[in-house]
Amino acid sequence: MPYTKSPEAIAQLTPEQFRVTQRSGTERPGTGEYLDNHAPGIYVDIVSGEPLFASSDKFESGCGWPSFTKPIVPAYVNELRDASHGMVRTEVRSVHGDSHLGHVFPDGPADRGGLRYCINSASLRFVHRENMQAQGYGEYLNQVEEV
Repeated sequence: MPYTKSPEAIAQLTPEQFRVTQRSGTERPGTGEYLDNHAPGIYVDIVSGEPLFASSDKFESGCGWPSFTKPIVPAYVNELRDASHGMVRTEVRSVHGDSHLGHVFPDGPADRGGLRYCINSASLRFVHRENMQAQGYGEYLNQVEEV
């Protein structure tokens, strides 16, 4: 499946999704649609559809945004130095969609690699496990917990 950023996909974004993904915005903590989502499935880029994070790697970090220990396909996630807002952080962007996703921090669960990918819900679309095959994500079913 080719994952691309298209004018049509950008035109479908809500104002909040556009602000976050295209303008490197951040949704208010505690407000994201997927913060409390515990369903099995994967999270894909809202713009390109590239698979980014699996529900089996999601954890409760208490930071106010959905948090994951690792990307499904590391090659689909770019990590860039971000010195904005008077601090140095590592920004996370999707490779094919070039969407701003959030940031990664070194304070995640030590027994799961030690990273915390702190991701804006507005940059994601959730694909439930039961819909993954039909939507072309069947090869990632082994990364999602059974129901």
